Amino acid sequence: MEKKIETAVLGGGCFWCTEAAFLQLKGVVSVVPGYAGGHVPNPTYQEVCGGTTGHAEVVKIEYDPSIISYGDLLSVFFAVHDPTTKNRQGNDSGEQYRSIILYENDEQKRRAEEFLLELGRKKIFAQPIITEVKALKQFFEAEAYHHRYFEQNPQKAYCQAVIAPKIAYLQKKFSKFIKQ
Repeated sequence: MEKKIETAVLGGGCFWCTEAAFLQLKGVVSVVPGYAGGHVPNPTYQEVCGGTTGHAEVVKIEYDPSIISYGDLLSVFFAVHDPTTKNRQGNDSGEQYRSIILYENDEQKRRAEEFLLELGRKKIFAQPIITEVKALKQFFEAEAYHHRYFEQNPQKAYCQAVIAPKIAYLQKKFSKFIKQ
C-alpha cells in the first residue's frame, strides 16, 4: 500500500529556522523553503526582503500523516516561533517574517483555526496570537542556497545564535517526534 503524503505550508519568521526545525521530525519527508502569501509572481529573496511583494518566508512540509499529524506540526510550529509579534521574529523584522498558516483545503483551514482557538483558550502566550490563516494561492521555491541552510552553515553566527538554540529546545520539548 502506497503511503499518503500531505503538505503543510507554514511561515514563522526566517525560513532557515523553520526548515531546520521541521527537518528534525519523524514522518517529515521533505521541507522546502520558499515564499507565499503575496502578490508578486516568482519573487526573489531580495524582492521579498525589500518588503514590496507581500510574501512571507515559508516552508512547504511534505509529511506522512500516519507518523506525524497536522496538529503535531502545528504544535511544533507554535513552539519554535513567536506568533504574537507583528512582522517580526527576534531581530528579524518585516512583513516577510510574519506568522502565517497557508491552508490548501477547508480541512486544513478548520484545523488551523481550531488550533488557534485552543491556544487562546489555554492562554499559552501572554499576548494575543496574530498568526494569519490564509488560503495558499501559490508557493514559490526559494533559491538553492537557502535549502538546508543550517545544515550547510552550522558555524555561521546566525545559525549559532538563533537556529541552534531553537533546535536544542525542539529536541528536548518534542523528543518523541525527533528522528533518530
